[in-house]
Amino acid sequence: MSKTLMQTTDPAHDVLRYERQPLDAIFAPKNVAVIGATEKAGSVGRTLLWNLISNPFGGTVFPVNPKRPSVLGIKAYPSIAAVPETVDLAVVVTPAPTVPGVIGECVAAGVKGAIIISAGFREVGEQGIQLEQDVLKQARQGRMRIIGPNCLGVMSPVSGLNATFASAMARPGNVGFISQSGALCTSILDWSFRENVGFSAFMSIGSMLDVNWGDLIYYLGDDPATHSIVIYMESIGNARSFLSAAREVALTKPIIVIKAGRTEAAAAAAASHTGALTGSDEVLEAAFRRCGVLRVNMIDDLFNMAEVLAKAPRPKGKRLTIITNAGGPGVLATDALISEGGELAPLSPQTMEELNQLLPTHWSHSNPIDVLGDADPNRYAKACEIALKNPESDGLLAILTPQAMTDPIQTAKQFVERLQGSTLPAKPILASWMGGAEVAGGEAMLNEARIFTLPFPDTAARVFNYMWRYAYNLRGIYETPVLEGGADEKAPDRVRATEIIQSIRASGRTLLSEFESKQLLKAYGIPTVETHIAQSEAEAVQLAQEMGYPVVLKLYSETITHKTDVGGVKLNLADADDVRKAYQAIESAVLLKAGAEHFLGVTVQRMLKLDGYELILGSSPDPQFGPVLLFGTGGQLVEVFKDRALGLPPLNTTLARRMMEQTKIYTALKGVRGRAPVDLAMLEQLLIQFSQLVVEQRWIKEIDINPLLASADGLMALDARVVLHSLDVPEDKLPQAAIRPYPIQYVSDWTMKNGTSIKIRPIRPEDEPLVVKFHENLSEESIYSRYFHLMKLQTRVAHDRLSRICFIDYDRELALVADYKDPATGEHHLLGFGRLSKLHGRDEAEFSMLIGDRFQCKGLGTEFLRRLIEIAKDEQLQYITAEILSENRAMQHVCQKLGFRLEPTSEPSIMKVVYELR
Repeated sequence: MSKTLMQTTDPAHDVLRYERQPLDAIFAPKNVAVIGATEKAGSVGRTLLWNLISNPFGGTVFPVNPKRPSVLGIKAYPSIAAVPETVDLAVVVTPAPTVPGVIGECVAAGVKGAIIISAGFREVGEQGIQLEQDVLKQARQGRMRIIGPNCLGVMSPVSGLNATFASAMARPGNVGFISQSGALCTSILDWSFRENVGFSAFMSIGSMLDVNWGDLIYYLGDDPATHSIVIYMESIGNARSFLSAAREVALTKPIIVIKAGRTEAAAAAAASHTGALTGSDEVLEAAFRRCGVLRVNMIDDLFNMAEVLAKAPRPKGKRLTIITNAGGPGVLATDALISEGGELAPLSPQTMEELNQLLPTHWSHSNPIDVLGDADPNRYAKACEIALKNPESDGLLAILTPQAMTDPIQTAKQFVERLQGSTLPAKPILASWMGGAEVAGGEAMLNEARIFTLPFPDTAARVFNYMWRYAYNLRGIYETPVLEGGADEKAPDRVRATEIIQSIRASGRTLLSEFESKQLLKAYGIPTVETHIAQSEAEAVQLAQEMGYPVVLKLYSETITHKTDVGGVKLNLADADDVRKAYQAIESAVLLKAGAEHFLGVTVQRMLKLDGYELILGSSPDPQFGPVLLFGTGGQLVEVFKDRALGLPPLNTTLARRMMEQTKIYTALKGVRGRAPVDLAMLEQLLIQFSQLVVEQRWIKEIDINPLLASADGLMALDARVVLHSLDVPEDKLPQAAIRPYPIQYVSDWTMKNGTSIKIRPIRPEDEPLVVKFHENLSEESIYSRYFHLMKLQTRVAHDRLSRICFIDYDRELALVADYKDPATGEHHLLGFGRLSKLHGRDEAEFSMLIGDRFQCKGLGTEFLRRLIEIAKDEQLQYITAEILSENRAMQHVCQKLGFRLEPTSEPSIMKVVYELR
């Protein structure tokens, strides 16, 4: 019997849904208690109670007020304990000092969710922060989830729940809206009525004491009524949680964010408003790119993009075709397109020929395609059809202005008919029917056909630019990276790197010398120029003669970090006399500007021929996202040019290339004016190795390679600077990477029962080709046991599916693979998988397993499961569960042997296994 099993998320197997979705207690409660309900006119307590009872959500509302027998004609209760039923959701509107006690009472009464409307917490200072901690301590005792404090509340327009003190109920729709600002919520609500925008969820979350962005994104990602997620953000909160959730959900549902605090002044205002830290805006941009979130700058764009991304296919590139019946609007659209990074699509020879046959002699003969003001509906619609077939184009913007010969309705009608009656390639189509009431009929017809319309062509061009950027970032997340060499051929010397860092700390220092910094880089395979230390003139001369002239002398110091600031660098020294003079000059300059204790000698290195480009590669910590990588133009003028890109570690080949592409120097690196290109694949690998160093050696606070010389001959770190965190920082307080790095602690060798040596390790994105080979050799029995139904090979190895299996978020799931290296060929083969996936919002995970047919009954399944249990303990989970076919006795036996208990399910053919870790 095949040792395989299946994880399931079928809600039919749940006893209580919010055991799987704890936030259902807040968003889909069976009953609600309003603690602080009152009849006082204009009060929050009254408005909230009225909103709940006047918008039926299918449940019961219990006012809680110790001073009144009833509120608004409804029986009131003196406390939550007195309510005769178990309450799902408590909405708290009492003064801030009373809230910890109220939450404690709710926990004792079994309440699973709370919305704290009350203000007076972290936004008022230290006293408020302490109140929040008291609230959280109470909530944790009962696993209660909390929205707020200091928020407007939550609406679920689809179900009718209105647990807010807003003046009206939002219209039902398919946009999930989350805001940190309650005031902005009310403005958006008013705007939505004018624009007829509907919502699947509408929530104000305040200071995010408990429920954070990640929780809400996961929840809306699982909600079938939500098609897109729109966010107004002031602070990121738990960065790792946000990035983890956004990266998973963004692939299926667009996430559009407007983030306050782009400028320093705005950031300071947002921080004072929410009481939260605000990091660098550039870093936030990098984080959004990394997880596939689209950032916009205007509220109008927020909802435009929510609608268009839910309606239209994603563009494959940035090339737009513009069709217009008037020159001016086409020019405006072109300016908007190109100024924000888009491009005009070239017209292919076939497209040009067809347009010449269709259009009058004086048409524009280029993109924008001006079909002229006398274009009738047929000419206009046919031109659009031709343009959409152009293989050089990634999207179409159709602009129509009312002129004497223009018929907006018929033009729209023929345009739609041609689209519906053809097999045109899937490309986004935008339309700008200009003219207000005069073109309203045609505009309505386009909207009905799911063609997104905008009143002005420059706005439409901006929307297209957002679209291709969004698609580009999403592709970067799940594009299969390249693995240079095998699985472990380029493993860094982590032991040596750790020894260097620990010796520096033991000496009481946090600044590494240049020599020590280069030794650290070498441990991670980063090429450095040969460097030796000289502590006298004579030693410097001897080293120079052994290396060969010309040479470079640099200050050797354990305290001075920027050598050029004190005259500590002397270049192009041609003979022994030059070396002596340089040594003396460096020593004299340091004595004068810093003091004798800062001079320990010099380093001597060959003067390399600088026939290449000076780059900079560095990292420094961000208060919210931890270590951040920097790549760009280096050298002495690095601060002048400011040609740089930021990214979050760790990197792979795809992400490294994306960082490089964001810089201006990248164009030169590809080869310009007859110069040979730099080996970009080698540069990618260097960036990856550097990012490994940053995330694995957590004592590093700042690190720079400047310059990193890049030429057709290779790459070389000419100078390096490393600063460690302060000696008084405990290890558990060191910043952690916002994206969890590859968990090297789970890599180890193991021997199967038949004596075959393998390596068990976490899966990597680069494993996708190996996973394809693995699936090619699976039997139907193994496939059925794993998936509970047969699945075609083509479906199992589709890139969209495998990218999710291989390119995982190690903070949310961990998949182990059995990696066998054939000693004869050196090729790697995957023999099986074991996966542990955390359930959203719970300290529980499901596991699954799939072992290749030839390697079953070799002990591999048992070893996988044993390791997954240990990982679950490391992750402080409470339960591991899975569902197994009842006929799969072998897998059930393995589970029972390791301490799982078997439980029946409502489906006789399926057994559930449960392991309790504490």
